[in-house]
Amino acid sequence: MPASTPDLVLIADADPEIAEFLAARLRADGFDTALARDGYQALAGIALRRPGIVLLEADLPFIDGLALTRQLRADPATASLPIILLCAKASSADKIAGLKAGADDYIAKPFDPAEVSARIDSAIRRHREVRESSPLTGMPGNDRILRELQSWIKRGDPFALCYIDIDQFKAVNDVYGFVRGDEFIRALAESVYAAAGDAGAAPVFLGHVGGDDFTILCLPDHAEAVTGFLNDHFARRVRQLCDPRDVERGYIEHADRNRRMTRSRLPTLSTGVALSTMRRFGDAYEAVAEATTLKSVAKSHSGNYVAFPEGRAPGKTGRRPVFWTNDR
Repeated sequence: MPASTPDLVLIADADPEIAEFLAARLRADGFDTALARDGYQALAGIALRRPGIVLLEADLPFIDGLALTRQLRADPATASLPIILLCAKASSADKIAGLKAGADDYIAKPFDPAEVSARIDSAIRRHREVRESSPLTGMPGNDRILRELQSWIKRGDPFALCYIDIDQFKAVNDVYGFVRGDEFIRALAESVYAAAGDAGAAPVFLGHVGGDDFTILCLPDHAEAVTGFLNDHFARRVRQLCDPRDVERGYIEHADRNRRMTRSRLPTLSTGVALSTMRRFGDAYEAVAEATTLKSVAKSHSGNYVAFPEGRAPGKTGRRPVFWTNDR
């Protein structure tokens, strides 16, 4: 994977000695830094360099830290920018004022540079987690999934990367609408969580790639149980979300692109499983490519299907189509 660039910390402090001292410590801890001596310089630096986080002295000249924080929060371009206030005062009223203005954290002077560095790292990490999470499911997204997978590969931990998506999802959106479609996606997220718990899969990492695509990263020995439970959980949720008439007849009727009426099976899952025990992956992208290819293989089968690499005994995972009776 490409090496990540250091996070840029903009330090806005009227005292150049304090700012330079803190910047030197942060650079030693692996951050990039930029300096500003007043509110106007801080605004210019933010617009020009787009820092990952800003440290604002509360008593900055021209535009003080509280006013600048409010201004940044009111601008959609900087509304989510992590902000830490540096204050000479340490009263509860000052802290409350800073947090109400929109600051993520508050550090009183004199400060411990090691603590400042740790708080910066924590704030950036929290911000990244929120930014990368799916707004629909709250699950980690693409970048976080890749980093987690890369860390497993770097440590040499054996893994199974299960790449899942919903079959016949277009019919759901076409007939039921996108609001119900979102309910199906949330139902799959719930099923992913439930399946990992029911299978006792630990360690495990769950992610939402986007749309109706999800990932489960677990130990190879857990992949069969996790995907089996997942198929069962999601099948039950499909019965609850589809119209009763469609559940009874086993298909959704809708118009195709040529406006001809056609029938689509009730939604099922296709899953491709990349196994580190079957081949050595140089990086996360190779593992994702393998899982994607196997997901395409799964899609060539009808019903819930889990595709493992060639040579891996599928056991019970090559599941046949799922049909329901009224009492199931």
